[in-house]
Amino acid sequence: MTDGAKRSSFELEMVRQYSETAQRVSETLERQKAGKDDEKGDDLKKEIEMWEHKVTCEELAEKLGTSLTNGLSSEDHKQRLAKDGPNMLTPPKTTPWYVKLLQQFLNFFAVLLQVASILCFVAYGLNPNDTENLVLGIVLYTVVIITAVFSFLQEFKSEKTMEKFKNFLPPQTVVHRDGKIFACEAADLVVGDVIDVKLGDKIPADIRLIVNNKLKVDNSSLTGESEPLARSTECTDENPLETRNIAFFGTNAVEGTATGIVVNTGDRTLFGRIAGLAASSKTEQTTMQIEIHHFVLIISAFAIFLGVLFFIINAAKGTDWIENIVFCIGIIVANVPEGLLATVTVALTLTSKRMAKKNVLVKKLESVETLGSTTTICSDKTGTLTQNRMTIVHLVYDHTLYTAPTATQESSYNEEDPGFKTLFFGAVNCAKAIFDEADLEENPDLPIDERKVNGDASEAGILKFSEKITPVVKSREQNPVIGGIPFNSTNKFMVTIHKDSESPGDYRLLMKGAPERVLERCDKIYLEGEEKSMTEDDSTQTTHLLQKMMNGGERVLGFAQLTLTQKEYPEMFEEGFVFDADELNFPLDGLTFVGLMALLDPPRESVPGAVETCQTAGIQVIMVTGDHPATAKAIAQQVNIISDQTAEDIAEERGIPLEEVDRSEVNAIVIPGSQIKDFDEPDWDRALANNQIVFARTSPQQKLIIVENCQRLGKIVAVTGDGVNDSPALKKAHIGIAMGIAGSDVSKEAADMILLDDNFSSIVKGVEEGRLIFDNLKKSIAYTLTSNIPEITPFLMHVIIGIPQPLTTILILLIDLGTDMLPAISFAYEKAESDIMRRFPRNMKLDRLVNRRLISFSYAQIGVIQAACGFFVYCVVLNDYAVAPRVLPGLSDRNQWGSKFEDLQRWWYTRRFSQTAQVMSGQYFDDGEFAGDGVFSFVYDSPPQDGFILQTTTQFDQIPRTATDSPPAGLEGISGIPGDDQFNNMIKAVGQVLLQPPCLAFVCL
Repeated sequence: MTDGAKRSSFELEMVRQYSETAQRVSETLERQKAGKDDEKGDDLKKEIEMWEHKVTCEELAEKLGTSLTNGLSSEDHKQRLAKDGPNMLTPPKTTPWYVKLLQQFLNFFAVLLQVASILCFVAYGLNPNDTENLVLGIVLYTVVIITAVFSFLQEFKSEKTMEKFKNFLPPQTVVHRDGKIFACEAADLVVGDVIDVKLGDKIPADIRLIVNNKLKVDNSSLTGESEPLARSTECTDENPLETRNIAFFGTNAVEGTATGIVVNTGDRTLFGRIAGLAASSKTEQTTMQIEIHHFVLIISAFAIFLGVLFFIINAAKGTDWIENIVFCIGIIVANVPEGLLATVTVALTLTSKRMAKKNVLVKKLESVETLGSTTTICSDKTGTLTQNRMTIVHLVYDHTLYTAPTATQESSYNEEDPGFKTLFFGAVNCAKAIFDEADLEENPDLPIDERKVNGDASEAGILKFSEKITPVVKSREQNPVIGGIPFNSTNKFMVTIHKDSESPGDYRLLMKGAPERVLERCDKIYLEGEEKSMTEDDSTQTTHLLQKMMNGGERVLGFAQLTLTQKEYPEMFEEGFVFDADELNFPLDGLTFVGLMALLDPPRESVPGAVETCQTAGIQVIMVTGDHPATAKAIAQQVNIISDQTAEDIAEERGIPLEEVDRSEVNAIVIPGSQIKDFDEPDWDRALANNQIVFARTSPQQKLIIVENCQRLGKIVAVTGDGVNDSPALKKAHIGIAMGIAGSDVSKEAADMILLDDNFSSIVKGVEEGRLIFDNLKKSIAYTLTSNIPEITPFLMHVIIGIPQPLTTILILLIDLGTDMLPAISFAYEKAESDIMRRFPRNMKLDRLVNRRLISFSYAQIGVIQAACGFFVYCVVLNDYAVAPRVLPGLSDRNQWGSKFEDLQRWWYTRRFSQTAQVMSGQYFDDGEFAGDGVFSFVYDSPPQDGFILQTTTQFDQIPRTATDSPPAGLEGISGIPGDDQFNNMIKAVGQVLLQPPCLAFVCL
């Protein structure tokens, strides 16, 4: 095989291996089946423990047996690779499509119908002459097959809408080994390898940085937070997730270069641990599955009770045991609402399609109703509650705090203010970010806020803010850059030097950066259009405003300027002069402070209203984020998650220690992840007793623990997330909701639903749809169950008082699958009740899909009315055919019914014929009896047989008689009863053929 073919084969294998990580989130490991779930899960819930970031690079190299310059030897590499295995995540066992299809046959309702079908086949086996049971069994199983395939195709289609992992692991990386630098397969990396990473690379393993050149990493695939994070070689935090000298597997290098030592590979990486944590989380039953199970148990118990009861009654009456068993099966089948499985499936599918139009993709049909039952939503902040883009929210100039326009506030500054113009000049020109030209060419009409920007998130926010006021490109062209200093983490500021269009012949130096670093280089301040010496009062006011914005979780940048005139700096205007950032041949002190700009990832416009809707509907919204507590609290207040004072607010307001605050006054709380580590069960109970809760600086393990404790308190929990770190909680929650745009593939695989627009308000729409489908399913079930009593009572009356059985099992099936199904499905189109989002979530123990109230309504009220109406029509029709209601009891006996059935037919034929003859002869009849010569007359036989009228002699002498003109034994007429031939001749004489009433063919003997 050629090297190219090997490389291609390897890349395909890597794609396959790492795409399966997504599936791993939704699959259970084999060892879980052996009862090791809890042990595995508890181990993974422990905080990530690492020591590699705490020691010096030299100590680390010594402990790992490697060299900082030469790397591992080839021999050491081979031994470690053989011991630890390749740098790959353990692939899970995938579920074949045919297994997923078979699983559709194992839900409770499908099993119930299959049992009913098997009983029908058993009944047919006991009585092969009755093919009705065979047909019924086949039809029932056909219903199960159709609905199972339908559900499978719906879920399979949803799965296909999601993309799998692609190239999650780079096929090759640059490694130092044996003192040589070369490219090697990423799967061959072992602990102790020294590797290089650069802009655009994916980090192939967890690495400790030993050399850093302005490296920044994007951890969004891991944490969901999009802000690039600067790396360094120094340990900045005891927590490995917070320190800057670790770069994790699966993250992206977005700036700079670095060299690092591999400290974890494969399943031992942070990514691998999170995937294992997700796999160890047991999938919770959906509320719909619980309700269907509950419903099936009720129906099954009722059906079996009736079947056994009447089997005993029939046995006591001496009924043949085969006939008794068949009848018992008929009772059970009559209790099973055969069309309800299809009704529920179709209703859920219709709802999922409606939700797709509202940007909610449903992966599992049953999860539709679960969302409607939700009592608690644990929502991520970035990209879900917020817009996932840094936006200017405040400006400071002339010692005044101004608001910038956002989704939740309007601007308060004046663009004509000299202070604003000076600050705005620095914001526009002291920047590197630009709009992506290719994106602009492809989408020229794209709104400014949605344009793609090449640059970091903060500069992108400033660029979009500036572009709304004036074209940035034009301003920069008028004030070209001729020198400067790029931003770095040491200086924490950037400098640009421009030709000044407002002062031709001079240069303007602009500085932007951390406010404290900018302020320390300023001795002047720009106030009311003039440069003034900065006083202590000026510094105090500026610091106060700065602190106010930082307390709100805002990221604040300071701006300063200095005019470089030819008179003061003549050498800078000489030909050939170059501004040198290394030699620093230009001033960085004595600047004029012009103002501050504060950025925040602002809330989505629709979120505050959506949160209020949730609260009105009795749903608690909890924010769970990795952001700083101050930032999380500020956003929570803006979106109405927190509307009351926290204990810290009360303590500050009253000037008392935090410990003295009465906790009964507190209804809002912000809990840092550092406190969660020491929480026991009572601590969790106290924390979750608050109505307004924010968890900040949380780790993936803590998010999972939060979900588990909410569930322990009986809450129905929905969790939103977009990063790999969210996948364990998404899997554990009653319903996991992933982000369709910003979400990682792992989170999408773990979730039950996907927000196609990443918008929290779409969840609220989904909650309404979930409640609506529950309401409508109750209506469908109530309607469907009402037919059970009318279907069961004919069986019971047949056994108890011996009336002819009005319904067969086939007729019951025609009712359930024919006339009942479409009206039941139509309830799925019912509109929501006016109070659907003003009532609290249903009580899972009391407000069941099928409860006593519904059973009472369907069976004892509507069902009884329907049964009464059915029997009324049954009696009226039979009475019309000469069988009076008072003679029905006991007619189920075949011999008794048979002796009367022949007379019934002859009476009916005679009456029809006499009426026809009467009309044709121009005569009339009165009160239902014929009288007079030349017409038919009727008398009762003697002794009269109750309810039957027999045919008498006619006056039609021209109608020939036949030899069959003898009356049946036991019956006495005036001159006998005509036989079939004479009767047919009479029919022919009047020129009309009368047929047997069709309804008689349906009377069951």
